Amino acid sequence: MPLHPQAQALRERRARAGTPPLYSLTPAQARAADLADIRAAAGTPEPVAAVEEHRIPGPGGELALRLYRPEPPGRQLPVLLYLFGGGWTLGSPDTSDAICRRLTNTVGCVTASVGYRLAPEHPFPAAVHDCRAAARWLAGNAEALGLDPARLAVGGDSAGGNLAAALTLLARDEGGPALRHQLLVYPNTDHRAAPAAAGEQHDDPLLFNRRSVAWYWGHYLADPADGDHPLASPLRAPSLAGLPPATVITAEYDPLCEEGERYAEALRAAGVPVESRRYAGMPHGFFAMTGVLDAAGEAQRYAAERLREALR
Repeated sequence: MPLHPQAQALRERRARAGTPPLYSLTPAQARAADLADIRAAAGTPEPVAAVEEHRIPGPGGELALRLYRPEPPGRQLPVLLYLFGGGWTLGSPDTSDAICRRLTNTVGCVTASVGYRLAPEHPFPAAVHDCRAAARWLAGNAEALGLDPARLAVGGDSAGGNLAAALTLLARDEGGPALRHQLLVYPNTDHRAAPAAAGEQHDDPLLFNRRSVAWYWGHYLADPADGDHPLASPLRAPSLAGLPPATVITAEYDPLCEEGERYAEALRAAGVPVESRRYAGMPHGFFAMTGVLDAAGEAQRYAAERLREALR
């Protein structure tokens, strides 16, 4: 179908404002512009019962970790480690703040967001290792935090979805922590597939496009050969068997759509229970835009339903 009218209106507002593509900026400029754009499109963040800021040990130094609680501490609750997007180059826990609040309330879980290290200052695999440290810390400190370590899920959007998928591979191969579910929202899954899957229809400079994909990978990988590693390209893992059940969300007007759906198919072929849903007429990034796109709210509700069932 054509670009959804609400998404088209968003595109036209960007055109009138002369919004430059993020890939035309320096990483520092792009980080500020990306956060401002996400906040403008996210609507009013929902209140939650409590937000806690923690500092946890990481492989390269202390990491910021934010906890969102749906109710005051008192009973063990399931936990979702949600990893923000931004092409491994942009973002922070503030980037996914509105998403984390909505999922916390709708799922009824504690949601954690970790400030993993960003590229190009810290290329692959720094972010993966930071996310592993966060998952281990949550599981290891579950009792003190009022969390149920047997009901731990991981999720993320875009590069966050890539990191979530990589984390499930690490957890499987290293014997934990046990993960109950993985939520992958338009994830990067194959470094080599992204350029091939993105044709002329993904050239629009006012939307996330194939140049965006190349720009982010270029920052993340110190050596292009690293893109063949399964922790960078989960679709290239020798086996996907034994991974946690998955929910995969894709967007029709997204150069990552095909590789996200191919990953869902590969998981299914490996015997992993998967439910996938493509949102017609939507661009990459729509999941965070609940203030301007109705489909964003629908997708977040769908994700919450899947997580609530998995963490029951």
